[in-house]
Amino acid sequence: MSTTLTAPALAATDRCDRCNAQAYVRVVLPGGSDLLFCGHHWSRHEEALRPKALEVVDETHRLVESPAVSTDA
Repeated sequence: MSTTLTAPALAATDRCDRCNAQAYVRVVLPGGSDLLFCGHHWSRHEEALRPKALEVVDETHRLVESPAVSTDA
């Protein structure tokens, strides 16, 4: 039986390791540890971390999505 390392999707309860804002990026490092970042801190550290990461779960696209608007009056 083989297992694969896959980072789970991010939830609203996942918080940025730098500022405690909602995390939209998970970086899995060698050894299995991970870091969580808000969009702002990911943009500041992406260049240094991306080459070292085993996996990056980037959900920053959720920052620009519009919520569904109800037409019920």
